[in-house]
Amino acid sequence: MGPLAGVRILELAGLGAAPYGCMMLADMGAEVVRIERPVSNPRSLRDPQLRNRRSVVLDLKKPEAVEVLLGLVESADVIIEAYRPGVAERLGIGPEVCLARNPRIIYGRMTGWGQSGPLAQAAGHDMNYIALTGMLSMIGPRGGKPVPPYNVVGDFGGGGLLMAYGLVCALLEARQSGKGQVVDVAMIDGAISFMGMTFENRANGNFREGVGENVLTGAAHYYDTYETSDGKFVCIAPIESQFYALLIDKLGLDRARFIPAGYPALDETTRDVTWPALKGELAAVFRSQTRDEWCALLEGTDVCFAPVLGVEEATRHPHNVAREAFIEVDGIVQNAPAPRFSRTVASRPTPPRMPGADSDAVLSEWKIDAGLAARARASGGVR
Repeated sequence: MGPLAGVRILELAGLGAAPYGCMMLADMGAEVVRIERPVSNPRSLRDPQLRNRRSVVLDLKKPEAVEVLLGLVESADVIIEAYRPGVAERLGIGPEVCLARNPRIIYGRMTGWGQSGPLAQAAGHDMNYIALTGMLSMIGPRGGKPVPPYNVVGDFGGGGLLMAYGLVCALLEARQSGKGQVVDVAMIDGAISFMGMTFENRANGNFREGVGENVLTGAAHYYDTYETSDGKFVCIAPIESQFYALLIDKLGLDRARFIPAGYPALDETTRDVTWPALKGELAAVFRSQTRDEWCALLEGTDVCFAPVLGVEEATRHPHNVAREAFIEVDGIVQNAPAPRFSRTVASRPTPPRMPGADSDAVLSEWKIDAGLAARARASGGVR
């Protein structure tokens, strides 16, 4: 089931965004086998990012285990690793070796900084990557310090999602050329790719350096969060003039005050004069009622409104419930597979497997030589 049914992927177990990208591929029907290290404490069986996989444990410090992995490569379409540059080569499972065994293999390499450049060997995390793109410098309250965002932009968007996209692109090309290749996935590259609109605004003179200085980073009164009388929050985003006018009308505010001729309230050239005062007035208005009262008035209209929900609340919101955006698998509430397809519908996810639960079955199905498999088990290379 799913649009990637029939695609075989080997995932060399790692942390962070690589499991997320493999989840995306597995959700779409790819057969993903997770190659795990022998560890005393197995990874969490409650992690949705590890769903829809089978698990094989290989000790890649054993030559027999390396040979088993290369045997699996011969039957795979994709192999994915998230090591620092050079580690896979030292293990004897780098791109040259794998492509020699299977010239059609797509070799995905996931790192934060990329395979080249002066920072390639440095450790890092999401915030470090987006700091170097210029993105972090914009996020936070106006006049304040940059605020660490949740690690979705660099890790999961710029890394995991970019990886899934890049590998599918390479698979499509391989169907035409018959040749595999290496896909260098760097989280910093993915984060930079999200900034296309930023570069457009810079070119048009509609961009300011600094924390919270731009329309979409909180400078505008019409694109921000506001506290309600019960200590909760709502957000508004009526960027277009007709939606902004509807918001002003629904709030019962003075059009002459909030919508002067020509809509200069939305004009960025007047923002230093008009926006701070208008933001203060809107803040006072939203503090006058509870979040639920504002939802009753504004939610579902064209004012571009939403309540700011906690995670538990989000799972119960009527829109998310209607779309079945959250599902429960083995007692764990989690994200449903996305995107959705009309014909090649994704199967319902299966929970993570115990490490090594599928070692014997996978080695047999992927036609690993029985003698090699026996030697690898005897040496401890296969667990």
